[in-house]
Amino acid sequence: MSNPGAPDTVTESAELVLPLLPPQDLAAAASACRALRAAVTAVTARRAGDAARGLEPLPIPFRNYVDSKPYAYFLYTPFSLTRLAPGASAPSAQPWGAAWTRPPRPTWPRPNLDGLPSAVYGCACAAAECGGTQCACADVEADAAGSGLEAGMGSLTECGDVCACAPSCGNRRTQRGVAVRLCVVRHLHKGWGLHAAEALSCGQFVCEYAGEFLTTEEARRRHKVYDELASGGKLCPALIVIREHLPSGKACLRVNIDATRVGNVARFINHSCDGGNLHPVLVRSSGLLLPRLCFFAARDIVEGEELTFSYGDARVRPKGLPCFCGSSGCSGVLPSEET
Repeated sequence: MSNPGAPDTVTESAELVLPLLPPQDLAAAASACRALRAAVTAVTARRAGDAARGLEPLPIPFRNYVDSKPYAYFLYTPFSLTRLAPGASAPSAQPWGAAWTRPPRPTWPRPNLDGLPSAVYGCACAAAECGGTQCACADVEADAAGSGLEAGMGSLTECGDVCACAPSCGNRRTQRGVAVRLCVVRHLHKGWGLHAAEALSCGQFVCEYAGEFLTTEEARRRHKVYDELASGGKLCPALIVIREHLPSGKACLRVNIDATRVGNVARFINHSCDGGNLHPVLVRSSGLLLPRLCFFAARDIVEGEELTFSYGDARVRPKGLPCFCGSSGCSGVLPSEET
């Protein structure tokens, strides 16, 4: 008869439970016995090896030469999710670090947006024709350079869920996940930052900024909480507010994306006062009401270079958190604003 307390049995059970635990609970489990300590070490190593949990086409490892922190804990999503109700809570657990692996989850088609209104039009093009002048999704006036948006922001139109074309369509280049090699690197003052793990060409798609779509009311509530925690060094918030001004200049579309607890690797992109090497672009897909924030290389980027963009104007809140971007024009303060 087998011993239920034998190391093999403990290890097998641990493989089912440990990947669901946050770091503090993992540490507690490691102190229970030698078998669990070995299992926790294996889970930790696998977590450090891929921030994306196998949900992207390529693994995105953590690299830390500064301290002993092996990884940053958060819940991963390849695309933005809707969190509309004020005070609504995000999922509390997600397997990460298991010995088994899963194939990357496609970022197309997009998940249901929980009752949000959507457009019903889309193209019926063959894949090779999408994006051309005859394509219903084409917008010849909108490109990565963009106009009519905030300074530095571009616009782009792609095929969407209601289109007849396949995921391989050439007009869906931001919908296939993170297809370039990236890594998350620990910095002494800035904390974690996203780096290129291969050379990137100017104009190349890098990643989407994925997180929770929030109402303005919920974004304001979270912003106040995050400010208090961040000022005490207890949190690194990743809530971004995008404003697209209408041609009349009298109104704007506001999009709130929070990647603090649920997001993808774009949450690690740090600010640079010189504008950074990434170009933010609002991408609209046929059939979806809300645009997505995507990043393209603003210039050629060498392997190992940190990926950055400008969060906005630091003069809005001169008493904000310190900036460590290191650029020649650094203001010394991270941009922020009252939402």
